[in-house]
Amino acid sequence: MQTAKTDAKLPLAGIKVADFSRLLPGPWCTQMLADLGAEVIKVERPDGDPSRHNAPLYKQESVYFCSVNGGKRSLTLDLSDPAGQVEAHRLIAEADVLVESFGRGGAEKLEVHWERARTLNPRLVYCSITGFGQTGTLAPIAGHDLAIQAATGLLSLSDAPAPAFQAGDYAAASMAVIGILGGLRNRDRDGVGAYLDVAMFDALFGMGNIGLASALGRLAGGSGTPAMEVWGGNPRYTTYPTRDGRKIAVCLLEAKIWRRFCEAIGRPDLVFDEDPKARLSSHGDRSELFRQALSDYCLAHDRDEIGARMVALCLPVIPVLTPDEAVASEHVRSRGLVEAVDHPTEGRTFTLRSGLMGAGITRRSRAPAPRIGDAGPASHPISIRSASTAG
Repeated sequence: MQTAKTDAKLPLAGIKVADFSRLLPGPWCTQMLADLGAEVIKVERPDGDPSRHNAPLYKQESVYFCSVNGGKRSLTLDLSDPAGQVEAHRLIAEADVLVESFGRGGAEKLEVHWERARTLNPRLVYCSITGFGQTGTLAPIAGHDLAIQAATGLLSLSDAPAPAFQAGDYAAASMAVIGILGGLRNRDRDGVGAYLDVAMFDALFGMGNIGLASALGRLAGGSGTPAMEVWGGNPRYTTYPTRDGRKIAVCLLEAKIWRRFCEAIGRPDLVFDEDPKARLSSHGDRSELFRQALSDYCLAHDRDEIGARMVALCLPVIPVLTPDEAVASEHVRSRGLVEAVDHPTEGRTFTLRSGLMGAGITRRSRAPAPRIGDAGPASHPISIRSASTAG
């Protein structure tokens, strides 16, 4: 655990965050702010953030909840009660940042909306995270990640019935952090707060530079072809089954690493002069030749045998790991990306550390996720200006 003196040197030391968000993406956003040194007060309804009950559990607390709420404090408030709203207003008046994810119109019903907040605290950076934004034809729709990915056009690039990763949630959380940092920078310069309308859709859509490239080309009157092929159509950028029934990811787009790979497996006949402009194409007439050669090689060897050999050659041919293998992998250990955290009721828990934790701009360790209401009863809320830092 870092000392208070060390914490004082972090980028967001002295910044107070009123976190009215739940589930995702808000909690991951505010956990990143806590990592950067901010004090985060997580405002929960009396029965807690619903994600406290997400399986699997350690003992009583959700593994997921603990993984996105580390380093915060919990304050329970019933925002449907005028008394709870009064306490929320006291919190807002003292905060530097407010993050909420109630959905369009939700903050208005609970009297913690931007217009009320700015009258309480003109210097407040207010971040509202929704699925489709505060305006637009889809704005009233709930922000479920699958719906977001479907609407961006990116879901159609895969045959999978549903994505394995909540890209919309995490894209919005990342954009929210960036926006909040920008808002604080402007506030420190100009003395005025800001309202951030962060939409999961906008965040993920803006990351579609590759997936939407052909569509943008056609929008400009072009053919949009050949497409940037990186989703399995390119035989040198896909996964193959191995002899032991597992899989390995082959990422051999560049001509120079393709040549090194072919030499390593004794297939120099697969090396051809290539047009660099075609690096992300499917390789035309040679596609099936490459696919068959790669398939034959992978089926002749076990996954980890191939992986060890390719790592030794510094070639990007990587075993497809299970989640259990990934969190216990040598690389994860070497980067220190899984951290043990002692929880007051759950015992030894684990969290995924920020990739910035070695840069000196975040807390070197993350405090456990808060127990519900650990900041004190709603009738005697803490003053977040004087509360001790949970880190």
